[in-house]
Amino acid sequence: MTDHPARPARRHRRPSSRRRRGALGALIGLLLIGVIAGTGLALDRGDTAPRADRGHTTALPFDLPTADVLRHSHHLVFAHYFPPYPLSLDNQPAGHDYYTRNYLTPQGEQGRHAAYGGLLRDRPLPVPPSGGDWQLANLEREVRTARDAGLDGFTVDILSLTGPNRERVDLLLRAAQRVDPGFRIVLMPDMTSLHTDPATLADQLALLAASPSAYRLADGRLVVSPFKAEAQDPAWWSRVVERLREHGVGTALVPVFLDFRANAERFAPISHAFSSWGNRSYTRQDNVPGDIRLAHSLGKKWMQAVSVQDARPNQGVYDEAGNTATLRSTWNHAISDGADWVQLTTWNDYSEGSQFAPSLHNGHTYLDISSYYLTRFKTGVWPRIVRDTVYVTSRVQFTDAGGAALQPRLMRPRPGTAPPRDQVELLTFLTAPATVSARVGTVPHTYRAPVGAYAQDLPLSPGRTEVVVRGADDTVAAVTTRYPVRRTVTVQDLQYYAASSRR
Repeated sequence: MTDHPARPARRHRRPSSRRRRGALGALIGLLLIGVIAGTGLALDRGDTAPRADRGHTTALPFDLPTADVLRHSHHLVFAHYFPPYPLSLDNQPAGHDYYTRNYLTPQGEQGRHAAYGGLLRDRPLPVPPSGGDWQLANLEREVRTARDAGLDGFTVDILSLTGPNRERVDLLLRAAQRVDPGFRIVLMPDMTSLHTDPATLADQLALLAASPSAYRLADGRLVVSPFKAEAQDPAWWSRVVERLREHGVGTALVPVFLDFRANAERFAPISHAFSSWGNRSYTRQDNVPGDIRLAHSLGKKWMQAVSVQDARPNQGVYDEAGNTATLRSTWNHAISDGADWVQLTTWNDYSEGSQFAPSLHNGHTYLDISSYYLTRFKTGVWPRIVRDTVYVTSRVQFTDAGGAALQPRLMRPRPGTAPPRDQVELLTFLTAPATVSARVGTVPHTYRAPVGAYAQDLPLSPGRTEVVVRGADDTVAAVTTRYPVRRTVTVQDLQYYAASSRR
């Protein structure tokens, strides 16, 4: 592959919406090799056996129900798949692949990202190069990872109707069918980048609908879930639906809005369900109950956005996620406020720092935590904790850092987000009360954690965080963060990093 893979379409969105030389690069590559070698994170080796045949993973604090049990639920959980960032862009070793050479360094892509310190701050958990159709194999790997976390499928962002990003949509549909025919792919035309007419869009959707993995309702209607649906009016979408009908494809429209309240009533006559892209701050979720009530009052299902965080160097903005506070809040709203479906936003949009997918800096942590809430959402019962586990999340630098040597343009908090904070969070899942001893840098802390899930915030300090959880007789869980917190930085990185005692 050349050094010019398909890039995300340039975005022109409101701040509250979704989107969007050599010596230093070589040094970062060498450092990345060392980081990968030292993480202790196991890579998926391509096991294709269904969950029911493999048994429950011991990486979780609880036993995840089988796929058959989870899929029996009428509650569905999807993750938003962003085609520009697959597991690998060029099938090269991680130490010098496209991510390392061009996306994780300010000098990448001939300095295109120098102003904001590089396009990305994290990357997919590296996979080794492979022979054959490596792109399809890697997408199959991602399908397995999502399925094994309990997800029902992906909502795939259709950024273009031709080119590499479209080709990845086709490959993703093939991968899902090969790995698990029950794994569903929801077609999501992205109306921030698709500038086309109703007939052309419908013709392309009809081609994609030929795949058995394209999600259809029980009555056979194809689910089409346009992002920023309000970019076109309901009459425009009615023409898309009519054209699909001419292809013999019935449609269930599930628009995703940036401004739901302003568009709900006018889109209601043509919609099966509604969704909002939401926001990424734990202090700004109070609108969710009203949104769900409005959707249900109009006779529509609701797909709730569940998110981890959002930090966009190239747009100069970030949200304060409060460690896992946003993740827990959005999941709890989906559960308690009566959402019908969930969309994890996102699976792999690393340019927005919103990824749930296993990554270099987070491992499987956010996906593992989500599996806990997913089980409650789908079964109606909180899973029983059977393995003591602690998750640690923190940034690796302070929010008040005055500058970054290799980044002229810094990110600022998004207007209205929670106040920036410098905290380490210890999220424990315990079978019995236990004593938690933590050393944050050189500062010791001790507290008593109760049975069940419990979050404790501690002040951030330079250095690594070490945590030991002791039960009545011995240590039941322990973890040390892989990346130290620093006061002096070369680029601004305000994503939360995560570590698990069970990975």
